[in-house]
Amino acid sequence: MSTGIGWNLERQSVAFAVDRIMHHLRNKENKRDAYVKLAGIADTFSLAELSGDTMQRVKEVLQDEDNRWVRLADKMIDETDPNVLKMTLLNLGYESMLNGTKTIRKNREIYHCNIPWLILFDPTQACNMHCTGCWSGTYGHKSALTFEEMDKIVMQGKALGAHLYMMTGGEPLVRKNDILKLMEKHQDCQFAAYTNSTLVDQDLCDRMKQLGNLILLLSIEGTPETNDSRRGDGHDEAVMKAMDLLHKNGLIFGTSICYTSQNIEAVTSEAFLRMLSDKGAHFGFYFHYMPVGKNAVPELMPTPEQRREIIRKIRWVRSRECDIPFFPMDFQNDGEYVGGCIAGGRNYFHINANGDAEPCVFIHFSDTNIRENSILEMLQSPLFMAYHEGQPFNQNHLRPCPMLENPEKLREIVAKSGAHQTNFEAPEEVDELCDKCEPYAESWEPEAEELWEKKPHKKPAYTNYAAVK
Repeated sequence: MSTGIGWNLERQSVAFAVDRIMHHLRNKENKRDAYVKLAGIADTFSLAELSGDTMQRVKEVLQDEDNRWVRLADKMIDETDPNVLKMTLLNLGYESMLNGTKTIRKNREIYHCNIPWLILFDPTQACNMHCTGCWSGTYGHKSALTFEEMDKIVMQGKALGAHLYMMTGGEPLVRKNDILKLMEKHQDCQFAAYTNSTLVDQDLCDRMKQLGNLILLLSIEGTPETNDSRRGDGHDEAVMKAMDLLHKNGLIFGTSICYTSQNIEAVTSEAFLRMLSDKGAHFGFYFHYMPVGKNAVPELMPTPEQRREIIRKIRWVRSRECDIPFFPMDFQNDGEYVGGCIAGGRNYFHINANGDAEPCVFIHFSDTNIRENSILEMLQSPLFMAYHEGQPFNQNHLRPCPMLENPEKLREIVAKSGAHQTNFEAPEEVDELCDKCEPYAESWEPEAEELWEKKPHKKPAYTNYAAVK
């Protein structure tokens, strides 16, 4: 928890060290040594000290100018506003990854439930766009969290060790003033917002530079044609303008890409990825299209062959064979690196604009609400404990989801917990949702099993499962 004299002194000590190292990071000749010093700070505050051999290998990598990830770090540092860089190192690095992780692991043992590293919440469900197949509007456009409710989420989350908060919606920047107020109050937290880019302007950039603790994730889906066909005419142009403005102001930003059967080639092409990097995006999240809500279009779900191809392409981009300075992360297909499904509070959970605690941003069922329950009560509710006891939902982490690839699991969880559906505008019961997923799960299973058996998989050192399976 971020309180107390000890924490304040430790943060000040880290901040002082970061200030000194940042001076060297801006000097090309000293940058390699500065990286090593940063690694030393991380080692000092890490969960377990690195061995001498491991630390030596880290030093060798960080001093290798030809290493593609070192080049990406160089690019990011050279292009980022100094205050934004410092706050990111302090909040995402020290507070969240190091200090927060220690607190979270202790609290998992104390409370015997999932404690998340990240909390995702919706300031509002209002949106100025109407994207094809989007589930977002099913909550109703009148739904919104008050500032006090958002503050409660962050205060109680920090007490458990969480220092990273992502916002979605709707369009979260509809609530720009309250978001900036929240960032200013909680300067020891890192915030990120998924946005359609249309509300990004110079005034917002100025405040982001001043506060330093907000990263934007811009929704984009390939070429102007594939992007605008789903999100509406003119959206691609709005994203390009937003990227240019953020890049010009030295702000860290990434992308949010939903891949579908219609755009999968466009969003993984080399030309598209190079364009994102040239525009200043350093990383991006890829999300599999989910058939959630009454507005869902199941035909947009990728075919098994298309899913195999996106796995291949994204892993190629992260390989030594690719020189594009951009790091993509695949929410659905990177399960082996995080031990399967991360929802239900295992690594994250979602609070919608009505205040309902949902195990995942794509799974709209709940049995608690922030207006009536604390964050800890949410995590100890029957719904979240069913997640905790059931994870991993499949030993093949290319089939991690209890909805998309294992729909029988979600049926069981909802029945066992008595959770209610949260799509108030267009109610969708669990059987309706799972019925849409079953054909997909059946077609993907043999493909996933073949891919999984092709190579050995290293089990993560720390899995946070209720029991060894």
